[in-house]
Amino acid sequence: MMQHTLSEIFGSNVFNDSVMRERLPKATYKALRKTIDEGIPLEPAVAEVVANAMKDWAIEKGATHFAHWFQPLTGITAEKRNSFISPTQDGKVITEFSGKELIKGEPDASSFPSGGLRTTFEARGYTAWDCTSPAFIMDNTLYIPTAFCSYTGEALDLKIPLLRSMEALSKQALRVLRLFGNTTAKKVIPTVGPEQEYFLIDKKMYDKRKDLILTGRTLFGARSPKGQEMEDHYFASIKERISAFMKDLDEELWKLGVPAKTKHNEVAPGQYELATVYNTANIASDHNQLTMELMKKVALRHGLVCLLHEKPFAGINGSGKHINWSMSTDDGQNLLDPGHTPHENAQFLVFLCAIIKAIDEYADLVRVAAATPGNDHRLGANEAPPAIVSIFLGEQLTDILEQIENGGATTSKVGGVLKVGVSTLPTLPKDSTDRNRTSPFAFTGNKFEFRMVGSSSSIAIATFILNTIVAESLSEIA
Repeated sequence: MMQHTLSEIFGSNVFNDSVMRERLPKATYKALRKTIDEGIPLEPAVAEVVANAMKDWAIEKGATHFAHWFQPLTGITAEKRNSFISPTQDGKVITEFSGKELIKGEPDASSFPSGGLRTTFEARGYTAWDCTSPAFIMDNTLYIPTAFCSYTGEALDLKIPLLRSMEALSKQALRVLRLFGNTTAKKVIPTVGPEQEYFLIDKKMYDKRKDLILTGRTLFGARSPKGQEMEDHYFASIKERISAFMKDLDEELWKLGVPAKTKHNEVAPGQYELATVYNTANIASDHNQLTMELMKKVALRHGLVCLLHEKPFAGINGSGKHINWSMSTDDGQNLLDPGHTPHENAQFLVFLCAIIKAIDEYADLVRVAAATPGNDHRLGANEAPPAIVSIFLGEQLTDILEQIENGGATTSKVGGVLKVGVSTLPTLPKDSTDRNRTSPFAFTGNKFEFRMVGSSSSIAIATFILNTIVAESLSEIA
């Protein structure tokens, strides 16, 4: 049994909006919210007050250190921990954390990949506080999400391109919304809900395989005695040992405000999936990095090893990551919601066509977003989308676009009801179109599901590419 209720656990280690509202002076809270919501630059005096409140809260939670947490071009996260202590003349210490320490850090940038942007001896780099993603406590450390750039301003991480792409998309989407008479929306936010696949294997077995240890996948050996012949693993009853791991993982994620929602057995033996609820693209990206890190850490507690390689075993399914991508206004309108009569919803159809145009013109860039050595072992055949980018819209939207092409849309296909022939079972409303689980880029009701991305990849790459190409498409339309 959980010692606390779910509502008490969720976000308990996050310096979130409710904590800020409670601990910050009203003027400071309003100023910080303006920065988060409207992009207004943060005053140093405001940062000083926030830093002090953040430090007091973190120490009450048992934190002894703080770290600027960033995402260099390594595919994983990086950090440098500093303690809150400051020695005094009487041989004791006091705890300090300044606004300057909150907003700026200086890790060595020469030892991180730069994509060829810099020479090795150019060592100075900066981390800058990203106040749009809340700070959190893990391992007795206050983690502050930050962006990482060089001394001359080049982006050396995945967060800066993602944040830039979000601003670009918002700017161009607002131009289109204004043409439709929307004068109230101030921001359009790309939202993402990632689905993370992974394998769990017994650590004792893992330790006997040097190929797994060194490369994350098997390079030789016999096939598994049990494969997918019976199709009996997918959605099957979760074994007790795995269930205990999943329960532990859920609680760790919930404490950090990660909205872990769905968990189940995947297709291959030993393969599982965890899906989270939608969030802004930036926070969803941070949360997915935390999810992957905690999967590995929590697995070890249970005598297991978590494999995130896209194709760890020959002959059975590999692991991917589905990115459910949409756009919402700051007043809660999902721009990819077709409504009951999509053929009459001109605004939806314009945004839909902008996305189709973007994917058509930049299919090669979308392919690059998913192209890694591990993932190219996985793409194709029955288990994953083909390595060719295409779009699946479903019967309803395909029919509407064909009507428009032929002179004008007058009707929308409807799903009707589903009767299964058993009187005690309810009559189910039928969706207007079936799902396509092998399409790389499929419309699934009120979002697009980009299915090509590999399980070990950061979702930031695919997301900032989608944001950017759709922003350009909207710009041309506006």
